[in-house]
Amino acid sequence: MPFSSSSSSLSAPATASPVRVLTELDHVRLGKWLQAPSAAAEALQDVLDNAELVPSAQVAPDVVTMRSRLRVAEAGASAAREIALVYPDEADAGQGRISVLSPVGTALLGLRAGQQARWCAPDGRAAVLQVEAITFQPEASGELLR
Repeated sequence: MPFSSSSSSLSAPATASPVRVLTELDHVRLGKWLQAPSAAAEALQDVLDNAELVPSAQVAPDVVTMRSRLRVAEAGASAAREIALVYPDEADAGQGRISVLSPVGTALLGLRAGQQARWCAPDGRAAVLQVEAITFQPEASGELLR
């Protein structure tokens, strides 16, 4: 599932980084996926190092946590799609399950509805997705250990 976008409709500079919010449980679980050095692992490590950590029971329902389903749209596009942010062994882009270790997955982790995920596409272009809504968040549904 390719994600691409031009940067002409961006409302903030590409260097602006939103504050990410992670649950303490997601933080611990994701740290275990970073054993092998790679560019993807480095990007995720940066998110883990700079995120605001909260207990699962206290995460706001509009935050993208692991196994959340969200509605996203490419910047400037009218059509939205639903995707889920998952661990690498659960990923299936054809089914809309996006690995947290992919550039788009890492860019989405910890964002809030209304924020934009930004990453560099494989062809070198800046890519942007607008997080329109969180349609399911495990923590908001009482699944604090999911």
